[in-house]
Amino acid sequence: MKRRCNALLAVLALIVPMAWADGVPVPRQALPSYAQECGSCHMAFAPAMLPAPSWQRIMNGLGRHYGTDASLDPGSAQKIGAWLQANAGTYKRVREEPPQDRMTQSNWFLRKHREVAPDVFRRASIKSAANCTACHGGADQGNFSEHAVRIPK
Repeated sequence: MKRRCNALLAVLALIVPMAWADGVPVPRQALPSYAQECGSCHMAFAPAMLPAPSWQRIMNGLGRHYGTDASLDPGSAQKIGAWLQANAGTYKRVREEPPQDRMTQSNWFLRKHREVAPDVFRRASIKSAANCTACHGGADQGNFSEHAVRIPK
């Protein structure tokens, strides 16, 4: 019996390449260059939080990335872009392409945060709705549990 369970776990590890956190599939291993390049300015968001067309537009517009020049060398941009496309959200709540490709303007994000007053996101301790780690301590690991939310003053 133990042998059969171990075999089943080994098969599942091969066919389930994602971990799930609050309904968001998170790649078990982030692409190191993605975590390094994108994570140097903001949280390296789970690719499944946006659909593939949004990631494509974001990667094609790095020279004007939300008011900042986030340009990458062509090789890095191609590698990161391909990884984002391969891991982009395809499940129901992220099929929509949010306004300006901002996940904080997506219907699912607004629904999840409907109880948070807009001025809370403007607090100096939070700065913006895109700063997930301000309230979700495990956000960088894909943990968005509502039970672990701590909104700073």
